[in-house]
Amino acid sequence: MQQQSITGESSLAEEVAELLRTRIITGEYEMGEKLIENKIAKELKVSRTPVRDAFKQLARERLIEYIPNKGCFAKGFSQKDMADIYAVRKAVEELAVTWAIENASDDNLEDLKEQLDLMSFYTEHKFYEKLLQANEDFHSMIYQMTGSRFIVQVLKSYQDYVHLARRSTLSKEENLPEVYEEHTRIYEAIRDRDIDRAKAEIGAHLDGSARRAAERWMERRSAKK
Repeated sequence: MQQQSITGESSLAEEVAELLRTRIITGEYEMGEKLIENKIAKELKVSRTPVRDAFKQLARERLIEYIPNKGCFAKGFSQKDMADIYAVRKAVEELAVTWAIENASDDNLEDLKEQLDLMSFYTEHKFYEKLLQANEDFHSMIYQMTGSRFIVQVLKSYQDYVHLARRSTLSKEENLPEVYEEHTRIYEAIRDRDIDRAKAEIGAHLDGSARRAAERWMERRSAKK
């Protein structure tokens, strides 16, 4: 298993939950694998309390299952789960670009263009981590442009899963130009305030993201066999 550590940027329980969530979603923990509290606490050099609290959080997210008198078990993250997330995201983001175009100011569009230019720079130089963050910020800016706090909340509700799928996609060098071009077309449609085109472009981008994430999902599982 890949060595991982606590960063100290959040509470211990949140940090542990983040690590375990990543392992479950990426398949490091097999479906049905028992998660042993003492073992994880020892590995991460933390007390059992944050591990226990992390288990509770992941149980609420239905990523682990607690069975009385037996313990906690990873429920796994299936290819269907991945497809479901992108289907939900596509529906939400098509609505988001519609509202963004209806509400965006010229300054908003200028800021979005600057973000796209930043993505271009990171793509050119293959700065994966910075591109990952810039990609997330691009989509977050569109959500903020809607003026709807509810859409922003929807984004937050599944952002961890999308983040992990996006990380897998952007780690492949050959995907970077394609991903950047998709964002360019989204920006141009929003800039032109063309709602139908913007919905089509965001839909095409998310279909592409779903395909790339599925390919990486299959590659990871094949590598484990």
